[in-house]
Amino acid sequence: MVGKGIIQGMAETARNFFGSYVSKQRLTTVQYPEERDPQIERARSFPFLVYDGTDPEQGLRCVACLVCEKECPPKCIFIEKAADKKPDVAGKPQPYPAVFNIDISVCMSCQICVEVCPFDSIKMDVVYDLSSSDRFGGLLLDKQRLAKSNEYYNAIHSTEAAAVDARLSEERAAAQAKAKAAAEAKAAKAKAAAEAKPAATAQTQPAGGDVR
Repeated sequence: MVGKGIIQGMAETARNFFGSYVSKQRLTTVQYPEERDPQIERARSFPFLVYDGTDPEQGLRCVACLVCEKECPPKCIFIEKAADKKPDVAGKPQPYPAVFNIDISVCMSCQICVEVCPFDSIKMDVVYDLSSSDRFGGLLLDKQRLAKSNEYYNAIHSTEAAAVDARLSEERAAAQAKAKAAAEAKAAKAKAAAEAKPAATAQTQPAGGDVR
């Protein structure tokens, strides 16, 4: 029948139109900003810095290696490495960035900084409503605004974050096992040296008799 496809299309349109008044699944309009669609896991907007624990300064994973700054195509990352070191979550002294800024007005969300980071310290956020009336300061994110917890990272990218946490746990366990083995070897060496010292002293003393 001529026009059958048109009639079927109009019927589908009418079904969705009137159905949207009774079924939320058919309602395609979101009343933003009061209502928001949930972000999919693979969504990305701009980078942020991950920290472990509860203290953003102490737990920040970034060690200011400057790799992301060098590899950034639009050159929107600016880092100044601190002259001293600070203890991380495990208590090990680590270098850290005194300044870490990202100009999101220039950032093109290419994710290259994430791919080249050897410490899993920089990841892509999903927050997109970052408009500001301040053209310069409002779009220049400093270290304090960039730092977000590992729990937040797990909430927005659960699959990726779980894989990162598993790998980091394995690396920490291997490092601890290596340090423990080295400490045990050092202790064994010191014990052997302590046991050998009295024997060597006894061999150097003269046998019984007068000593002239």
